[in-house]
Amino acid sequence: MRDADRHVSRSAFAYLFSEMVQYHTSRIRSAGELELKLHEVGQRVGAKTLELVTIREKLMKRESGVIEMLQFVSSTCWKSLFGKVADSLERSTDCGNEYMIHEFEPITNCFVSIPTDLGHLNCAAYIAGILAGMLDCAHFPAVVSAHAMPAPDRTASNTVFLICMLD
Repeated sequence: MRDADRHVSRSAFAYLFSEMVQYHTSRIRSAGELELKLHEVGQRVGAKTLELVTIREKLMKRESGVIEMLQFVSSTCWKSLFGKVADSLERSTDCGNEYMIHEFEPITNCFVSIPTDLGHLNCAAYIAGILAGMLDCAHFPAVVSAHAMPAPDRTASNTVFLICMLD
C-alpha cells in the first residue's frame, strides 16, 4: 500500500474535526466541558491508533519502559497521525513521573474559530485524549492534558502536552 493511500487530507480532517466540535458545542455549557468531550473522543481514537500503528510497523513486542513508549508515541505514532514527529519530548525536572511533548501549531488548533463565549478553549485536548488512549492501551496509565503556551516568535501557537504517569 502506498503512503498516499494511508493519509487523510488536511481539508477532510478540518471538516470532520470542525463538525465534531460544533456537535459537542451545542451540548455543553463551558469551554472546560468541551475540552473534556474532545479528550474522551480522543481516547477512543488513541487506543485504535496504537493498535493500527503496531500492526503496520509489524512490531512483535511491546515497549516495556515508559521512556521507550513515549519515544514510540512521539515519533512513530505521531508521524502516522500528523505526518511528522513531535517537535520535542522532555522529562520534567520538577517531578520524575511527568513528561512533556511540545507541538508547534497542532493541527486541531488550525481549523477552529473559537467563539468568544468559550474563552480560552484549547482544541488540542483532542490530541491529549489520543495520547492518553495510546498510553492506556499500552498499559501505561497516565493523565494527559494540553496547555497553550506562548510561542517564542509569537507567530505560531505552541501546545505542551503534559503527561503525568500514574504508578
